[in-house]
Amino acid sequence: MPKVLVPLAQGCEELEAVTIIDLLRRAGIEVISAGLDDQPVKASRGVVLIPDTTLEKVMNELFDMVVLPGGLPGSDHLNQDQRILSILQRTTQQGKYVAAICAAPKILATAGLLQHKKATSYPAVLKSLHLSNTICSTEAVVKDGLIITSRGPGTAMDFALELIETLCNKEKRDQVEIALVR
Repeated sequence: MPKVLVPLAQGCEELEAVTIIDLLRRAGIEVISAGLDDQPVKASRGVVLIPDTTLEKVMNELFDMVVLPGGLPGSDHLNQDQRILSILQRTTQQGKYVAAICAAPKILATAGLLQHKKATSYPAVLKSLHLSNTICSTEAVVKDGLIITSRGPGTAMDFALELIETLCNKEKRDQVEIALVR
């Protein structure tokens, strides 16, 4: 069974975080949500999320994928946490996937993972970084090698389904999608 880390920071986008965690778990994927500290996470719209654990406790575990929910200021908090950048770099060095949605693809850029990649984000987030070696797309979901990115809350379900297909297969994606009655 694939194992996925979803770091949760204060001010994350709850729709994205919950959609990612929920759909991946529906697919039978082991998902560990980890807060940057041991406090409940107050998301961008005031919803309080209780992470499974803290980032410190899972720092040295191996994951098949790390998925970053977006939102502000959540993405900024993740982007300023050296542990997150290290985990992302280590994960791709091990040939595993990293994924980010909304404002969170900027964290992948900070970690140096978007060079010579095609990626998408919330409108203007990546473009505002003036990344000369990154192709900025307006597609809902973009997969380029080990990097998967998506636009925002409205694309969260498509993003999570792409993550399921990547980690499992098309049949598992279809099984989860059909049960959602889309």
